[in-house]
Amino acid sequence: MTAPTLVVGELHDGALSDATKEAVAAAQSVSGKENVVGFLAGSSPRGPAAGFGRCGVARAFVAEDPRLDGAIDAAVAHLVASAADSVGADLVVVGGSTFGRDLVARLAVRWNAAVATGVTSLSRAGAAVEVRRPVFGGRATETRHLEGAHAAVALRPHAAAAPPEVPGEVALTAVPIEGVPPALWAPKCSGVKAVAQGAGPSLTDASIVVSGGRGVRAAENFHLIDELAVSLGAAVGASRAVTDAGWRPDSYQVGQTGKQVSPQLYVAVGISGAIQHLMGMISSRVIVAINSDASAPIFKVADYGIVGDLFQVVPALTQEVRRARGQ
Repeated sequence: MTAPTLVVGELHDGALSDATKEAVAAAQSVSGKENVVGFLAGSSPRGPAAGFGRCGVARAFVAEDPRLDGAIDAAVAHLVASAADSVGADLVVVGGSTFGRDLVARLAVRWNAAVATGVTSLSRAGAAVEVRRPVFGGRATETRHLEGAHAAVALRPHAAAAPPEVPGEVALTAVPIEGVPPALWAPKCSGVKAVAQGAGPSLTDASIVVSGGRGVRAAENFHLIDELAVSLGAAVGASRAVTDAGWRPDSYQVGQTGKQVSPQLYVAVGISGAIQHLMGMISSRVIVAINSDASAPIFKVADYGIVGDLFQVVPALTQEVRRARGQ
C-alpha cells in the first residue's frame, strides 16, 4: 500500500497559492488522491485550508498560532515533520517558492529526509522516489532516486498543472504547537518589502514572460516590451545588460544571477542569449526569440525565431495580439 504524501500549503492573497495547487496535482499523480494530505500553518489557517478540499484533498492538518506568521521556516519544518509522522507519510511535496526550497532543506535535517529542488516530475521507483529535474542551466535532465524512509521535494514552478477545482470539503486536524522548541520562535520576520516589478503578474509565477535585452537600445524604448506584455497578460523581464544599464530595476533580471523562470511561453526581445541569461529561462515550455542578428545564440534554444528589426516586429505583434484578443 502506498504511504500518504503530505503537501505543505502556502498562501497568496489569503488563499492557497498556485504553487500549492500544482504540488497537490504532483502528489496525487504519485500517490493517488486518497493518499494526499494537506498541511497549512499560520495565524488563521482554517479558512484558506478549505482550498485543499476543492483540489480533491479530503483531510489536512492546520497549525494555528499568531507567531507562525513571523516565524522562520525552522518552526514550520518541525510541525510538518510531526504531522507527517502522525499519518505515516514518507513524502512531503511543496511548491518551488523561496519558502518551499527553504523548507525542504530544513526537513533534510529535522526529518532526516532525502531532498530535491527544481523537480519537474516525480514517481515511485520501488521503495524510492524518482525525480527528474533540469541541471547545468537546463542543458541536461537529471534523474535521481531519493532513497530512505523520508523524502521531501520542491517542485519547479509550472511543472504540474493544478487540478480542476471541484466542490469538496476537507476534514481538518489541529497540530499541537507546544512541541516546537522555544529557540525556533526567537528569530522573527520583522517585515517584507516588495521589490519593483511591472504591472502584470509576478515574474517567477507568470505563465507568460516577455523579456527585453540590449537590443532595445534605450530605457525610453522599453515601453515596447511593456505593451507586448500587457497585450499577452504577461510578466516583464529583462537581461542583465538592461538592469546593469539602469533601464529597469534588478528585480526584473532573468538569469543565473537574477530570477529563474519556467513559464509556458517566454518571449525574448533583443536578447542575444548569453549563457547566464539562458540558465534563467531555458526550462520554459515554449521560447520565442526576436532578434535582428540571425546568428544570435538565443536562436539555438528558441522554438520559434523571428529575424528582424524589433522596432517593427514588436509593435506589429502587439497589434495583432490585441486584435486577436479583442482588446
